Amino acid sequence: MTSTSAAFSALAPYGWDESWAEAFAPFEADGLLPGRVVRVDRGQCDVVTADGTVRADTEFVVPRDPMKVVCTGDWVAVDPAGDPRYVRAYLPRRTAFVRSTSSKRSEGQILAANVDHAVVAVSLAVELDLGRVERFLALAWESGAQPVVVLTKADLVPDPVTLAHLVQDVETSAPGVPVLTVSALHGDGLDVLVALVGSGTSVLLGQSGAGKSTLANALVGAEVMDVRAARDVDGKGRHTTTTRNLLPLPSGGVLIDTPGLRGVGLFDAGAGVGQVFTEIEELAEGCRFHDCAHESEPGCAVRSAVEDGRLPQRRLESYRKLLRENQWIVAKTDARVRAELRREWRRKGAEGRAAMEAKRGRWA
Repeated sequence: MTSTSAAFSALAPYGWDESWAEAFAPFEADGLLPGRVVRVDRGQCDVVTADGTVRADTEFVVPRDPMKVVCTGDWVAVDPAGDPRYVRAYLPRRTAFVRSTSSKRSEGQILAANVDHAVVAVSLAVELDLGRVERFLALAWESGAQPVVVLTKADLVPDPVTLAHLVQDVETSAPGVPVLTVSALHGDGLDVLVALVGSGTSVLLGQSGAGKSTLANALVGAEVMDVRAARDVDGKGRHTTTTRNLLPLPSGGVLIDTPGLRGVGLFDAGAGVGQVFTEIEELAEGCRFHDCAHESEPGCAVRSAVEDGRLPQRRLESYRKLLRENQWIVAKTDARVRAELRREWRRKGAEGRAAMEAKRGRWA
């Protein structure tokens, strides 16, 4: 069996440390082998261990619960030998990037585990969708990772003034988040990103056509990911990445590349939404009512900020949209939240009927 010192030497480049070793101790006593999941597909996974990369089955790890399945980035306990080999358990996750499933059920789907940096790739080849950037950032903040926005294909915006305006628009939508411009094709801006992801684990997120695979190749320094051109009409591409792959970086750290995400539904991400819209949450502290919905209530500090130009109307609308979506997801599994929503709907319905009656009275 591999010694503890050998495990440290082999797994340290993948993020193994004293804390992970301590968490693994009970499994070591059972004769199991530590490793990190670098790829998952069809109920099996590739696990890098001190004995090399092994293929293992994941059926022992609660396969029916999408929140408890083994995912890329997990640290796991693997059978030291056997055919087939099995993942017996995964270690408690430090962070987890979770979105709601595309089904109508109230379930979450884990995209990556134990992530330190969430790199959101946004293509400058098409018009910026700031609402989608905010959505990605809400999930990133909720995961416990530090987000960073990377504006890719910067070579397609040669005018520095235009580029500066685009960066400013994203910075306004991403308070507290670094915003970098990168041209992976020419290598511009890569040095800053390399330094940022040079330690810990980073996950690369974004839509198809955002340039994630090209960026991953540039960071790894090799053609490890297939790259296909995006459509000129809308800048979208096909899913050249079909699985989540954990790749060691030559400068240190590891990178998890993910397939392009068409849907990024929130999953119990209330704190993440609040982090994305910190200025609105701070303004709300000045509202007359603590439960102000920032719609028509008197003394609303948020609406006042919109009216005098301190807060863009688009930001408030995006905030409301993400809050409603998140509340709806939470309500599917929380009876108390469902009851609160019903009371709120009844209150608003009564207010609407009262307003209509008042109008009829004036018209009579």
